[in-house]
Amino acid sequence: MYTLAKACSHHNHSHCISDAIQSARQLCDERGVRLTSLREQVLELVWQSHKPLGAYALMEMLAQASTRQVAPPTVYRALDFLLEEGLIHRINSLNAFIGCPSPTQKHQSHFLICQSCNVAVELDNAPLNRSILDAAAGAGFTLASHSVEINGLCPSCQKSTIKD
Repeated sequence: MYTLAKACSHHNHSHCISDAIQSARQLCDERGVRLTSLREQVLELVWQSHKPLGAYALMEMLAQASTRQVAPPTVYRALDFLLEEGLIHRINSLNAFIGCPSPTQKHQSHFLICQSCNVAVELDNAPLNRSILDAAAGAGFTLASHSVEINGLCPSCQKSTIKD
């Protein structure tokens, strides 16, 4: 799992990308699903930083990286595949996508989102998840899924705010 401190620091994302691609190839192979070159390319673009990307930003990036234009339905199908396989998450409030650092484990999506630098990090917090499940059960509600999106300032942006 990537920590907030690591995601907010300037680091070499090639490790993030290569780990995500290697994991995706292995998972897709094990599951008997096809990671096409376009799906892999979209996954690589999503992992270029820890900032969520929208579908249209991905289309522009794909167009810059290739000589052919990619139609919106094609990108959305690639995103749907990556979501279904648990390789990425959708951040609803931003209508954007972020890479999943733990695609081998089915889990709920909880995010810390910096409102200054736009970095988003998946929050792995079992007590938070348990509290949500318990609250739903206490209300007699059958929970299908949930997502928590917490907005604030990352450590790096807090430091720069103090300096200003």
